[in-house]
Parts: sequence; C-alpha cells; structure tokens
Amino acid sequence: MIIGWLAVLTGFAVVALSGMRFSDGGFDVPGTSSSRAMSVLEEEFPSGADSDGPTLQFVVESRDGDITDPENLVTLTNALEAIRAVDGVGAVSDPLDPARPYISADLTTAVATIEADRGADEEELPHKIAAIADDLDDEGMNAEIGGTIAEGVPEILGPSEVVGAALAFLVLLLTYGSLVAAGANMFGALIGVGVGILGVLGFSVVTPIGSVTPILAVMLGLAVGIDYCLFIIARFRSELREGASVQDAIGRAVGTAGSAVVFAGATVVIALAGLTVVGIPFLGEMGLAAAFAVAVAVAMALTLVPAMLSLMGARALSARDRKRLAQRVDGALYVPNVATRSEKGFLASWARAVTRHRALSLMGGTALLTLVALPLLSMQTTLNTPGGEDPDSTQRAAYELVADKFGDGSQDPLVVLAQGSYIEVSLPAVVNELSELDGVATVMPVGVSDDGDTAMLTVMSEYGPLDDRTRDLVKDIRAESGGPSNVELLVTGATAIGLDSDEQLQSALLLYIVLIVGLSLILMVVLFRSLLVPLVATLGFLLSLGAGLGATVAVFQWGWLDVIVPSPQGNPLLSLLPIVVTGILFGLAMDYQVFLVSRMHEAHARGLTPLEAIRTGFRHSAVVVVAAAAIMAAVFGGFAMSPSSLVGSIALALTVGVVADAFIVRMVLVPAALAVLGRAAWWMPAWLDRLLPTIDVEGAALEGDAPSASPKPIPAREAVGAHQ
Repeated sequence: MIIGWLAVLTGFAVVALSGMRFSDGGFDVPGTSSSRAMSVLEEEFPSGADSDGPTLQFVVESRDGDITDPENLVTLTNALEAIRAVDGVGAVSDPLDPARPYISADLTTAVATIEADRGADEEELPHKIAAIADDLDDEGMNAEIGGTIAEGVPEILGPSEVVGAALAFLVLLLTYGSLVAAGANMFGALIGVGVGILGVLGFSVVTPIGSVTPILAVMLGLAVGIDYCLFIIARFRSELREGASVQDAIGRAVGTAGSAVVFAGATVVIALAGLTVVGIPFLGEMGLAAAFAVAVAVAMALTLVPAMLSLMGARALSARDRKRLAQRVDGALYVPNVATRSEKGFLASWARAVTRHRALSLMGGTALLTLVALPLLSMQTTLNTPGGEDPDSTQRAAYELVADKFGDGSQDPLVVLAQGSYIEVSLPAVVNELSELDGVATVMPVGVSDDGDTAMLTVMSEYGPLDDRTRDLVKDIRAESGGPSNVELLVTGATAIGLDSDEQLQSALLLYIVLIVGLSLILMVVLFRSLLVPLVATLGFLLSLGAGLGATVAVFQWGWLDVIVPSPQGNPLLSLLPIVVTGILFGLAMDYQVFLVSRMHEAHARGLTPLEAIRTGFRHSAVVVVAAAAIMAAVFGGFAMSPSSLVGSIALALTVGVVADAFIVRMVLVPAALAVLGRAAWWMPAWLDRLLPTIDVEGAALEGDAPSASPKPIPAREAVGAHQ
C-alpha cells in the first residue's frame, strides 16, 4: 500500500511537470449585463476588443515647471526613446502628439502608453522600464509605471507555510508523546497533499487552471490530511492502551474513527463541490480542486494510515504507555484506568464548569463572537482593486497620480454600446442624453460597426470605479435604453464588469449560505436523530463564520496588523473571499461537530442522562478536537503570512474561524446549549425517526452489545422542559 501511494505520487509528478498550464488569472463572471455587452463588443469591434500584449503606462510628473518646458521636454523625449529601445516593447505613444495629447490641464504630468510585443517577458519588462523611471528622479521628475503588470503565479509553499507545517508537527508531537506517531501522521498528510496537488496540476496539462486554484487545494488538503490521520491514529492508540492487539486496534480505529472521517470528509467535499452551483466558473474550479484534495486525504487516511500503523505497532504509543502495556498483573495485560484518569482531568473539569454555568457560558461565548464579527458590518468587496492591491507599489502610485491630474474616472471609463438601425443618425442624440446624466464627465464616440447598427462610446465618470455614484451611473445609463433616441444601450468595460461581478457574487453568497445551512440541518438531523442539535450546530457555524470574516475585515480592510501581516492591506476584500470561506469553514465546523457531539449521542443512546452524556462525550472527544483545531490554525496561520492578499485573507479568515468554532462554539456554546435543552435536545418525532436512514458514524455496530444507533424518541410532552 505504501509503495502504491508513492507510485501514484511519482506518476502525477511526471504528468504535472510535463506541461502544467495556468490561465491568465482573470475572474470571469458570465451572465451579467456587462459580460453580455462584452460579447457584443468582441463581435462588432474585434480589433478594439483584443490586445496583442500587455499595456503599461509611463506616468511622468515634473517637479519644477511645466512638462513642456524645453529642458523637461528633452528629458521626457530621451526617456521615451530609451523605452522604445527596450527588448519586448512594441510601441510607445507620444503624450505630446497634437492629434492625441495626454497631458494634464496644469501641464505638469504626461502619460505615455507602452504596448508590449506578444510573447514578451511580462515579469521582466516592467523592471527594465522601472530602471529608466529611476533615472528621471535625478532630472527633477517623478516617474511611475502603471497598467496591466503581470503578477505571476503565487508560490505554493513559502517559508511561512513551512513554519505553519512545523508548528502542526509540534502539536502532533505534544499530543502523541511519540515521535514515531507524529512522524507517521505528518508523512501521511504530506503524501496525501502531494498526490492531491500534483493531481490538480496534472489536470492543468489538459485544461489551464487559475493561479490561485492549487494554493487553495494545498491549504485545505494539508490541514484536513493532518487532522484525518490524527483521528485514526488517536483511536488506534486508545485501542492499544485498552489491550487490543495491533491488528484488532487497526480494524477498530478504521471502523470507528475511519467512519467519522468518511462522513466528515464527505461533508467538506459536498460543501466545496457546491461552489459549482452558483454558476461562476472560477469559483467552481477552485471548489472542485480543493474537493479533490480533500477526497485524496480521506482515501489516504483509510488506506495509507492503516498500512503505516501495522509497521509502527506499539511504537505509536508513548514510552510510558508502552512500559505499562509490558506489565502483567495476574497473567493478564495491565491496562491503565483511562476512564478514572479522564474524569479527573482538565477537560472533565471544563465540561462540568461549562454545563454547570450553562447560561453564563452561552451569553459570554455568544457576546465574544459577536464582538469579533462586528467589523463585518463595514465589509467592502471588489473584483479588482484599482491600481493594484499594493498601496506602496509604483502601479498604485501611477494610478493615483493620473486620477489626481486627469480625474477619478479617467483610467476606468465605461464602454457604452448603442444599438439601433442607422445608428449614426441617432448618435448625436445619444451623446446628448448621456452627457446630461449626473456624474458624467465626458462622452466620446469611438466608432461605428461595419454593419452600421452599433456605435461604441467612451463615457468617463467623475468618480472612481469603486464609488457608489459610479455604480448609480451604470444603472442610469442602462435605464436610458429605449429612451427618446429609441436606442438600446449596453454598458461594459473593466469598471462595469467589476461592479456587476461583485453584485453577482454577493447574490451567489446568499444562495450558497442558504444551501449550506439547509445541507447542515439535514445532515445533522440524520446523524444525531434530533431537531434541536442541528439547529445549535448551524447557529454556532454562523457565529464562527461571522468572527472569521469580521477579523479579516479588521486586518485586511482596516489595516490593524499592518506591521505583522506582509501582504497589502487597506483595500476592499476580494469579492470571492466570503463565499470561499463559507464553503471551507462549513466543512471544517461539521467535522468538529461530528467528532464532538457523536460521542455525546453515543453516550445518551447507552442510557446516560443528557447531562452525563454531554460530560462523558466531551471527555472522550474534546482532546482530539482541540488538537485538530490547533493543527488547522497552525497550517492556515502559515498561509495567512503569504505575500498575496487573496491567499492571506482567506487563510486568516479560516484561522480565526477555526479557532472560534473549535475553542468557543464546540468547547463552550454547544455543551452549554445542550445542557440548557436537556432531554429536549435529543427529541425527534417517532414517525421521522422511522423514515430517516441510520448512519453509524462512530462504529457502534462493532460492539457486540451495542444498542441501537439512536435512543428511543422522546415524546414532545416529555421533552419540553426536561433537563435530566
């Protein structure tokens, strides 16, 4: 089995390295008005819709005198000639050309457009032009480079991610007390994530994938891979301590914890694959890639881990436990009294305190998560950050300089298509209508299609692309369609596409949350044979989600940790972040719910009172949930230090969300809420209990004297108000 996994890893590596491909990284949201208008533009004006290569801006500002002064003019001309001589530059416009001047009204700033050749080195070209810009500083001029600068593919595993993985290994070592067990756990997770990511990269040989897609797969595949190994190895060690043979312990571990891994992994896969239902291709691609990585992690935990356990045997235990197992009392294997020890431990005391002060625990935990989630009320999202995501970059400086000198909307004009028979006749009236709209700075006709039925106009807004007034202007232009000129007006361009896509993603988020919440309720009802336990689990997930997104707004939008977090801050969050975080965090939250509450459900099914069942289940499962969450937080925390704001913001939201869900929701709110509900927590109508399938997620059927998977349904009149 081990050789088989290594062979698969090698095979995927050969395929991936033979020609993996990445798309341009653009986010396409089909179905919007601007997207449909762009299709019309490409059809009617193919030369205007396509570009041979990337386009850069060379923005020059004179610090002393007008840009047209003789001395400044010579300096600018020499710089433009030097740029034309750079390898890869196709053409450079002349900002002083009388036919098409690009000089600010105060004559201090000029903008030259640089067109790169197709196939030019998009990463090296800006650096060569930047060297020319630096030389102008000694000549009394400020020069910045803006435009569509390629950002390349973000690194998949950098130093911060390696540190996160090292911290996860440290948590494993502390949890197990065995270097062999910790090493096997990490080895299995790395093999799983390696197969998962190489499988995704191998698929790119057939179809190019987005540059962020593999990073999300690595982030999630590594985290769940470590956790799923932990669940099975921890159960294996528990069985060994209770006197089972190595083979029996492996079988019981896979039959119990392995069943929970399958259910938990299936929940994560469904949540991620559900991203395809929102109808946004790049989100669906990211979801499917991450779902594949999680599915590989599940398969690894069920096959590779048992193989490694058979090699480790008793070495998976700590030295102290192995010494105890070697002792024999009256000819029988000595087994430490785990139950007595657990009843006196920290987790037992914690469970008693939380359930005893249930109302205070509920109110305190809810108030804390609500406080962390408050920044969510001011969350702003955008598909693209104008001028680039780095506020300190030359790209942003060039953007802001042009906006200051030429107007906020000068660099992101709206492209308006006017359609109608003999459009040239109606064009003057269309220009007048658009010019009279609030927020319009300039309207410029660009051209008419070959069939004479479509005209292209450039409409410059007085405001920036993220301003709500620009959004209103787009709506006003569309509302003019079929007006006095009886012409249909379509709006597209980068600004309109960004606004429409952001709105579409927000609508998709609402649909997805409804889908996820519905799925959560159904799965939990089937698993726990209860109506109120699923409700508590879902409300807890929503609190965790709010805390994760709220913290991300405070850090990446407000810039609270600018000194610590290396990626750019102070920008609106990327539109896709909330929906991606929702899907991933839902799957992880359900993992913790399954491993925690299923043990409580099992204890209650064996006849314990609700309060005893809560405390017993908590003692048996909380340590694994805490260790799993600590590992998740370490892995995601490493990715939160990524230089990419997209990767960093997603990772931070997941880090805070996982910590909030595991340490507050599952450790405080869930046991406190179940203690408040008492017997009512496990109530379900008898007719519904008969209809639902039975899921033996804890492997109760392996026990010879196991009771039925669910306790006898409690009548409603007995459930209400009954707490013991």
